[in-house]
Amino acid sequence: MDLIETLAAIAEIRDLKARYFRGVDEKDEALLRDVFADDIEIDYRGSTTDPVTGTGIAPEATDDILRGGEASARLVASALQGVVSVHHTSEPEIEIIDAENARGIWPMVDRLKFSGDGPYAELIGYGHYHETYVLERGRWRIRTLLLTRSRLDFIPRA
Repeated sequence: MDLIETLAAIAEIRDLKARYFRGVDEKDEALLRDVFADDIEIDYRGSTTDPVTGTGIAPEATDDILRGGEASARLVASALQGVVSVHHTSEPEIEIIDAENARGIWPMVDRLKFSGDGPYAELIGYGHYHETYVLERGRWRIRTLLLTRSRLDFIPRA
């Protein structure tokens, strides 16, 4: 790939990640399906437990690796129903491996506001998305996604 093709691929992957975050925050299954590769693997294991204190909520909800575009989109869209979420990312590290494969690391912060009467009103999370991408049906899509956490702040109900 020449420099222009590489820069175009990086721009497309940035847009892809923005669509992923919008899909998660809007709980939009169709949008999530569009950003996921057919053979996606998503690893959120441990993402609801603070790595420093061990405090967590619903760790069983992230016990399994999600596989397949259809099933993963359905599960991700439904997992945060009733939760107001906002995801932000900082400058990523994106490496174009070849014309059809890339990888990236995205620093991120997310805020989740919970309804109901659980012990926590809100969660503020910090960490990184480690991802690989594949050019599939003419568009970049997320092939693997691993969310690692450096910290979680749990805000108790007043």
